[in-house]
Amino acid sequence: MPDPLVLLVTLLAVFIISFFKGAFGGGAALVGIPLMSLVMPPLQAGAILAPVLLAMDVFALKVWSPGTWSRPDVRWLITGILIGTALAAWLLSGLDGRAVAVLMGAIGLAFAAHWYWSGTRVTETPARPALALGAGVASGATSMIAHAGGPPLAIYLLRRGLPKGLYAGTTSIVFTVGNVAKVLPWLILSPPDRPMLILMGLSLPAVPLAIWLGWRLHARLDRKVMYAACYGILVVASVKLLWDGLSGYLI
Repeated sequence: MPDPLVLLVTLLAVFIISFFKGAFGGGAALVGIPLMSLVMPPLQAGAILAPVLLAMDVFALKVWSPGTWSRPDVRWLITGILIGTALAAWLLSGLDGRAVAVLMGAIGLAFAAHWYWSGTRVTETPARPALALGAGVASGATSMIAHAGGPPLAIYLLRRGLPKGLYAGTTSIVFTVGNVAKVLPWLILSPPDRPMLILMGLSLPAVPLAIWLGWRLHARLDRKVMYAACYGILVVASVKLLWDGLSGYLI
């Protein structure tokens, strides 16, 4: 059996990500690696989360069906996310653990700063293929590096002014494709051992429960308040991750 603290933190990360996927279609996966890195190496955390994210997608797509997808955006976002995932997988394969920790921590803090600065301002603009493709590439790259593909996607989709349900459904299908694409690269970067497989298995029961709970509370939740709490966790965990990476070069 894994260490109780490691299991608790892993379950907490999986529950938070799954809850947000059920409630808003995604956007909280960026918390996973920094939070889990409090109790394990970041590459190991990423490899554990990658297959679990796929399990989340199976349940989330039962909630966010094709009728909730913004089709003019989806095809360009998915194309971009596949390109970004491939580029980031190539980048990660050449970095050591310290550089990975610094990169992941910096990405977490940058996205938290952007969110607190910009909030969730919503405008109404038409679909723009070039912008959607660029957002997809950025989302795929940050998703592969730190499971943090939510902010680039949100920056584009919030400018579209989509209804809440359409926003959630579009986010859900785009991340499903992205998560399928990054599973193999993550498992190559950090091949799972027996303790990792046990953690994956023990965390899976939290997925359907959290997604169902998020979906049931979807209409009642204040999106801004929920994300403020999520990004607060991200800041603390990312600072720790960044410090661990930088101190590795100094010691």
